[in-house]
Amino acid sequence: MIRILMLVATLAIVAACAAPPPSTGDEVQRLTAEIQRLGPDIDPEEARRAAQVAYSYTAQLVDEYQITDPPLIHNAKVNKGLRPRGLCWHWAEDIERRLKQENFQTLELHRAIANADNPLRIDHSTAIISRKGESLYEGVVLDPWRYGGVLFWSPLVEDTRYDWVPRDVVLEKRRQEQVARLKPYQPATP
Repeated sequence: MIRILMLVATLAIVAACAAPPPSTGDEVQRLTAEIQRLGPDIDPEEARRAAQVAYSYTAQLVDEYQITDPPLIHNAKVNKGLRPRGLCWHWAEDIERRLKQENFQTLELHRAIANADNPLRIDHSTAIISRKGESLYEGVVLDPWRYGGVLFWSPLVEDTRYDWVPRDVVLEKRRQEQVARLKPYQPATP
């Protein structure tokens, strides 16, 4: 009984922590303006299209992923096979793939991972959009997972909740760690 009460309390806390900010109705326009602020050479039409796609595709993925719960609860459902997709890296992969279809000339897409070195927190993946030629650190985080299908966005430098690292850096470090754990080949003795 105590376990059940603790589980219910934990789920209530998790659900409360995942509450998205209230909608103002002008999210696409505000994201468009933020993307345009990345540099004077950003094509305004590309900024508008990127913002529109980010919001409309997030809404499409909510349906496809069957999102009905806060992120961590949905993760558990995905991991148990009760939902098709919806882990943070699914969101990041899918939104990056969709935005790349736009063939932007003044914008560039990146992937990042946070918490990779923190054993007390789960990894978190996201997509980031920046000015062409700039690093992800000068970009805008596009994170539909954080609030369970409500697009969170922020300049990376203002997203203090996560310490973002380029995905390639994290994956290469993990690859090197796995190689270091491999035992040398020992031929069988006859």
